[in-house]
Amino acid sequence: MEETIKLTQYSEGSGCGCKIAPAILDSILSHQQENKNNFPDLLVGNSSKDDAAVFQVSKDMAFINTVDFFTPIVDDPFEFGRIAAANAISDVYAMGGRPVFANAILSWPVEKIDAKLAAEVMQGGREICAQANIPLAGGHSIAAKDPIFGLSVNGIIHPNKVKKNNTASAGDLIYMTKPIGIGILATALKRNKISQNDYDEMIKWATQINSIGELLGAFDFVHAMTDITGFGLLGHLVEMAEGANLSALIQSSALPMIANVQTYIDQFIFPDNTYRNWNAYSLKTEGIKGMELVKFCDPQTNGGLLIAVEPSNKIDFENILNQQNQETWLIGQFDQNSEIKVKVLN
Repeated sequence: MEETIKLTQYSEGSGCGCKIAPAILDSILSHQQENKNNFPDLLVGNSSKDDAAVFQVSKDMAFINTVDFFTPIVDDPFEFGRIAAANAISDVYAMGGRPVFANAILSWPVEKIDAKLAAEVMQGGREICAQANIPLAGGHSIAAKDPIFGLSVNGIIHPNKVKKNNTASAGDLIYMTKPIGIGILATALKRNKISQNDYDEMIKWATQINSIGELLGAFDFVHAMTDITGFGLLGHLVEMAEGANLSALIQSSALPMIANVQTYIDQFIFPDNTYRNWNAYSLKTEGIKGMELVKFCDPQTNGGLLIAVEPSNKIDFENILNQQNQETWLIGQFDQNSEIKVKVLN
């Protein structure tokens, strides 16, 4: 009888939960500096902790490039490929850009896991690329001890339409486009505690591409965008607030949660890296009480967009999203700068 392979057994931290901790990442990047005098056309580099690099190539065009990959978040290789591809493409959408092609990044333990499963991972990646209307044009693979998959995605945008994560203004409304809980449900899967319905919900949200970002790139009243991934909602809110020298006021009751996620939290089923995120950002936060930290710090894989919108254009913004059948939640507002970067109101 053929042994069933569970890809998640090769994942210490699944999906975007396997990101290097924020403090360690800051240490790694601390000596890496961008010389704007040497590269004046580099519109977005690593200094702002943004979602992708942007390089201007002409008066009317800039290239976007991002690289994103991780260990399995689910056992099904096809779904693993879909989730990883959707997550990588999201970084281009988060900049307001249009993806144009992608290359695959594949690591596979060929002596332990049949290569036909790697082919299924690739097929899942191709399906999501097709949804985004881009080719999976090539890539690179290695034989290694852990299965890893992701994409390097290239996109284009007008240089004046780039949406950064550090350009919000005081008073901007804060929206998000997906509910929280993918990390929690992925942990329930690893512990064999998840129901079929909840698994299906996780797959639905984790494979939904954030294509609305490309449309929002055209509107000047959208001041800033990022996507919510491994550092959780709290981490990405802190990055947006610090980058713009602002603070954020968030209504805890307004945060959307995937159906039934709270039942898993109540059983203390959530990623270990939830605490890693809390430890990284808790001193910059006020008002998060008890186990509320889980929903703020749950590492998301292909989470929704986090968007800063000019308040006078609230109705215009919401009408645009409604016309696109895009769900959205208003969760708070940016405020003047203070020592506390994220203040949570209950």
